[in-house]
Amino acid sequence: MTPFLLTFLIAFALSFLLTPLARRLGLRLGVVDAPGERRRHAGVVSRLGGMPIFVAFTVGVLASRGLGVPSFDPQEPIRIAGLLIGGTFVFVYGLIDDRYNLRPVWHVAAQIVASLIAIASLIIIERFNNPLTNELVKLELWQYVPLTLFWMMGMINTVNWLDGLDGLAAGIAAIFSAVLFVAMIRTTPEQPQPQLSIALLPMALLGATLGFLPFNFYPARVFLGSGALYLGYVLGSLGIIGGAKVATVLLILAVPILDVAWLIVSRTRRGQSPAQGGRDHLHFRLLDMGLSQRTIVMLYYMVSAVFGVLALLIEGRLIKLITLGLLGAITIAALALLSRNTEGRQTTADD
Repeated sequence: MTPFLLTFLIAFALSFLLTPLARRLGLRLGVVDAPGERRRHAGVVSRLGGMPIFVAFTVGVLASRGLGVPSFDPQEPIRIAGLLIGGTFVFVYGLIDDRYNLRPVWHVAAQIVASLIAIASLIIIERFNNPLTNELVKLELWQYVPLTLFWMMGMINTVNWLDGLDGLAAGIAAIFSAVLFVAMIRTTPEQPQPQLSIALLPMALLGATLGFLPFNFYPARVFLGSGALYLGYVLGSLGIIGGAKVATVLLILAVPILDVAWLIVSRTRRGQSPAQGGRDHLHFRLLDMGLSQRTIVMLYYMVSAVFGVLALLIEGRLIKLITLGLLGAITIAALALLSRNTEGRQTTADD
């Protein structure tokens, strides 16, 4: 376990030491968030929280390559290069967006470019087992390119939209990393050999996010800003690099993903752009109902952790699919109920 511990400690130490510097740098450069419609914090807060996570994760991954953990996948270096290069592109774009607040169309263009970098680096959803027949399905180029593009852009936007309360996105990313690490190092009938070299990647992300969280948890002294886009790219990539553990990722992020889908449908029905900001996210609705930030964030943590443990305990693909469907139905019902309650309160207040 020494290589995993070293990777974690390198990423954690860098993130913990660099976050205060990123906070001061954001304040000095004016890359800050002021209280507004969506944000109800006190005073201005630096938006450069993505910087320490990016540096810590990148250095942690590069350092892990020299720790002597054997790899049996000849394509692994290409995928890791795509993870780092694509992540660097998203991070640099995020810095520009934090400074100049670019239009949504540029967000979409950047996400497409980043996703294409991943695809060109063989970070692709090309093979998976059919949960109904347990047969291996191999996709053609014209199939896996749009599927991977959809997956990567969906993950980037899910994490970006999740970043609405202090510590929420970074904490969920930490839980994701821990669950994915366990999934990679264990052996199962579907995975007879542990993925030790790949398991170093979520361990680096776990260290980077945990080193950042003490400064980002409520009341936050630094925000992720567009670093949420970077986290989304990394999570999406790790879900594929780890052997296309799509079902595991979907279970861990079930609530945020369904919240995004719900918002897209509901905003489109109301004639609004899905890309516009607003307080109709699930976490904002809970906040408007009177729950505290810490309570909501801890609820999200608990749900993601429970779903993550279920993903590890449930081995059958069909059972995972059924579980995902049941959890999805419960979440959709809760979203519909919350939407009706909060809209009713807003109507009463307006009257």
